[in-house]
Amino acid sequence: MIASIDITGIKYNVNEKTQKYVMDKVGKLDRYAPPHARKTIVADVKLRQVNRDHGNKYEAEVILQVPDKTITAKDSTLNMMAAIDIVEAKLIAQLKKYKQSVLQTRNLTRA
Repeated sequence: MIASIDITGIKYNVNEKTQKYVMDKVGKLDRYAPPHARKTIVADVKLRQVNRDHGNKYEAEVILQVPDKTITAKDSTLNMMAAIDIVEAKLIAQLKKYKQSVLQTRNLTRA
């Protein structure tokens, strides 16, 4: 579980249900990181309501600080929970790439 998750609402009231949902989704992302990086991951979550011409949209942005890199994902939809789900999927893909590159680098230095 990611130890430090900072959730900020910008023009959006982050209620307990949304906060718990974010903690569940973002908190479990550490399982996709390399073992050495799991304890040092810091997450900054920004949830905002954007008033557009065609109605309100909700935007979720997550910034993960991992060793030697910053991983960011952002998405906006009509539903905050859906935006969080999409951002989670984007972060999983990026963390898998990061893990592969770190493991390859470690294997090259050992050889």
